[in-house]
Amino acid sequence: MKETLLIKHAVGGRTFVDSSKYDVHYHIEQAADLWAFTVTTPPELDLGNLLAWKEELNVFLFQEHEDKPTVKIWFYVQEQSVSFQAVERKLAFKAKAMIEYIPHNYGYKL
Repeated sequence: MKETLLIKHAVGGRTFVDSSKYDVHYHIEQAADLWAFTVTTPPELDLGNLLAWKEELNVFLFQEHEDKPTVKIWFYVQEQSVSFQAVERKLAFKAKAMIEYIPHNYGYKL
């Protein structure tokens, strides 16, 4: 399975982090209905815009399988949970809800 992490602006849709384009390492821990993310980013990835809009983030995981359709998991980032440790380039935040679905099931058919 191939997995891609995207961190986007919830309102404008701009992508701030894309693990398919940068060497991003992430870890997710789930406890009950809360997900704690830790994301380590490379120095070349500018997080200025992400931190400016840190109260308006959505996070997506795309899980691509060879034998079944891609699964999209959409996390809603909890307000005031985003922190950034500049020296370690470590971003941390929590998500309070998520939706998992198969985008293929919602596509338009001509």
